[in-house]
Amino acid sequence: MESIKRKNLSTEKQNINSRAIDDKSISEILHIINSEDQKVAEKVKEAIPEIEQTILIARDAIRNGHRIYYVGAGTSGRLGVLDASEIPPTFSAPSYFFNGIIAGGDKALRQSIEGIEDQPETAIDDLKSVKLKANDVLIGISASGAAKYVKSSLDYGKSIGAKTVYLICNKEPFLSVNSDIIIKINTGPEVITGSTRMKAGTATKMVLNMISTATMIQLGKVYDNLMIDLRAVNDKLIDRGVRIIVQLTGIEYELANSKLLDADKSVKTAIVMIIYSCSKDEALMKLKNNKGFLRKVLS
Repeated sequence: MESIKRKNLSTEKQNINSRAIDDKSISEILHIINSEDQKVAEKVKEAIPEIEQTILIARDAIRNGHRIYYVGAGTSGRLGVLDASEIPPTFSAPSYFFNGIIAGGDKALRQSIEGIEDQPETAIDDLKSVKLKANDVLIGISASGAAKYVKSSLDYGKSIGAKTVYLICNKEPFLSVNSDIIIKINTGPEVITGSTRMKAGTATKMVLNMISTATMIQLGKVYDNLMIDLRAVNDKLIDRGVRIIVQLTGIEYELANSKLLDADKSVKTAIVMIIYSCSKDEALMKLKNNKGFLRKVLS
């Protein structure tokens, strides 16, 4: 019965635009893939209302001391771990704000572990091990909505009072879940039938980027469109931080570099120190009084 239902999923259908792709030139193959990829952004755009709802609950959860968890298997799980891992260096956010959980653990990041997505009981064990709590936000990711691991995660999250979001890349999930929000990105048939690492994976990456980035903006981690809360942990980021300071304060590069070091490599703190000619502690207090929003401090 499941096989009959699965064949009706759009991600499982054969794409008429890529028929006989094995008989095409490399250029023709690339144009087919590119043409299909161009459709993804429009499908993501259709789901912006649900993505916005997700960002609102994610923002409020973090403000109230709670955490965000991405949960998935295979490609979906890897993309969740990837997005979560990039938040701390980009926004100087604590690593516990966004967390990625993949069925099969870290080993599954590098190699496929067949059948792990069909083991719902392991999902509950994994969530208990990270101490998922009421009012945390659990975002279950499954291109087809057929991963039992993800369904079990969402069901468990709902049962303990967590906020739940179901992100799929079909019109409807193969396995239905009573989630607070469902984000449906109907990416349609893949260039290679069933290979959801392609369009569905692209759509998932785009949506996760939107969720985490917009949430961080809402928490004061961006000024204008600049990464003023980046963690200057290497030469590239130190240079970027110094250039941001120069742009916003007008001082010379070398002085900006010195101020960044005085601010313990915090770009945001250095900017406040320069604008107000104050100490690091005074700058930190001004930021604290304005909940970390540089725009409020400068205004």
